[in-house]
Amino acid sequence: MEIEAQSVTTAVFFHLSVLSQELITGLAVRPGGHYLDATVGGGGHSQLILAAAPDVRVTAIDRDAEAIAAAKTKLEPYGDRVQFWQGNFADYQPQEILFDGIIADLGVSSAQFDIPERGFSFRHTASLDMRMDRSQSLTAAEAINTWDEVQLADIFYQYGEERLSRRIARAIVARRPFQTTTQLADAIASCVPPKYRHGRIHPATRVFQALRIAVNQEISGLATFLNYAPHWLKLGAIIGIISFHSLEDRLVKHSFRDSALLRVLTKKPITPQDVELEENPRSRSAKLRFAQRIEVAS
Repeated sequence: MEIEAQSVTTAVFFHLSVLSQELITGLAVRPGGHYLDATVGGGGHSQLILAAAPDVRVTAIDRDAEAIAAAKTKLEPYGDRVQFWQGNFADYQPQEILFDGIIADLGVSSAQFDIPERGFSFRHTASLDMRMDRSQSLTAAEAINTWDEVQLADIFYQYGEERLSRRIARAIVARRPFQTTTQLADAIASCVPPKYRHGRIHPATRVFQALRIAVNQEISGLATFLNYAPHWLKLGAIIGIISFHSLEDRLVKHSFRDSALLRVLTKKPITPQDVELEENPRSRSAKLRFAQRIEVAS
């Protein structure tokens, strides 16, 4: 995501799937169908697909070893109806397989946020890690401590839409090195105006989002996946993508619209209902879009 000497934990890997019923309804799961869950996480969406119709099969992939382990435990009752592949969905290439549907639930999972040692959240003091795939070498600590000021400012602005990106990048370079999440968050908070510091969200939120996206190459990986995925669908099959911020949603929207292989099924994205928002406040930014594989005119 060198490989760290640590055990893979399933007990603490818990991810609450969002827009689950909307996703399953829109996917129109058919008996005997074969579906690709490109971001299996804890296995919640895959479980719903497997239960939606008889004899359904799922190919489940994720770049996070802990997610794969958790999903294997959750989906064990389905036996060989589930096949797993660990890696980045941008690198996946099916072997002469066409799917009856494809889903992807983008971004960081609840478990990745809530397990302190993963280093995604400044709510806990932890090493600056942020790797979804912990076998990759680049960490958030390396990025924040070695990348130059202009590169950091550009990342904060592009991926976090942070309007104080230059000021924050300047302060980070002046105060580094940083070892922990809270050290970085405190440095960001101390360099912004008081009104900004006490706003609706913590002033480090956008920077942490941007850093995570850059470390994991999320936008470039998503673009690659969206380019390949329509070719993996059977005629009439549906792809559903859940995104959590405007960069992802814009990329999904434009990729669906511009693909000669797809017909857009959602002019506007589907968003969580009030009941789900009450049960899971983290779902508030979720947006779901669908498209269907069509026959290409000759």
